Amino acid sequence: MTQTPASVEASELDASLLPASPQVVDHVAVARLYGEPLFAMPQDLYIPPDALEVFLEAFEGPLDLLLYLIRKQNFNILDIPMLSVTKQYLVYVDQIRKRNLELAAEYLLMAAMLIEIKSRMLLPPKKVAEGQEAEDPRAELVRRLIEYEQMKLAGARLNALPQFGRDFLKAEIVIEQSLVPRFPDVNVVDLQEAWRDILKRAKLVQHHKITREELSVREHMGMVLKKLQGRRFVGFEDLFEASFSAPVLVVTFIALLELAKETLIEITQAEAFAPIYVRLAYSPT
Repeated sequence: MTQTPASVEASELDASLLPASPQVVDHVAVARLYGEPLFAMPQDLYIPPDALEVFLEAFEGPLDLLLYLIRKQNFNILDIPMLSVTKQYLVYVDQIRKRNLELAAEYLLMAAMLIEIKSRMLLPPKKVAEGQEAEDPRAELVRRLIEYEQMKLAGARLNALPQFGRDFLKAEIVIEQSLVPRFPDVNVVDLQEAWRDILKRAKLVQHHKITREELSVREHMGMVLKKLQGRRFVGFEDLFEASFSAPVLVVTFIALLELAKETLIEITQAEAFAPIYVRLAYSPT
């Protein structure tokens, strides 16, 4: 098997890091770094202890790790050997605890649960009624593991399906064309309703024109005296015609009051609630 120059340089660089005497590359340099010859090993070279760590497995939680240990060794999930699984689990948790205590918290909780289950299995089983099986301390853990595995497999199947944006994209075609706008047909009933709404709004906004009518009290006093001429009595209601407007009726009433004040007419009534009559005032000749 032939080795390329890059592989030869990498192997020689790894060998030079060992305590043995460095080998000389190209009869001059002891190694090559990024293609440049290195003639002597640096004396202050420091490699951190964690620089060469490799994580082969990544777990999504305590149940994922526990399921991995069970499936890796082909254990029956309904009959978990708690001693073996707990030992392997504690080894992994101990490695996590040394590096990331916050991440190891939930794993430590599962470890405590495994130890509790193992301790309960060492104790004598509780007495149960005849014909019933004793409760298995692993039952709840087995139920959670089975549910988790089912959800994990379902998620894997969903992830295997083609997904928009990851496995395929939607084809989009832009077509530029001039389209004549088509307006919807208007129903006759809708047009009638619109016209009724316009009439309602028009009734709410109305304009009133007020005209000023000049009326003379003196003129109406003469008109009342003319009506009373040659007549003995005239009913109070007969002095007001129904065709008169409200301002004319008011001015006529004021004219009667002025005539009574000047003693030119007399307003009489035979008794209470009797009809009221108006006549000219009596003046002796």
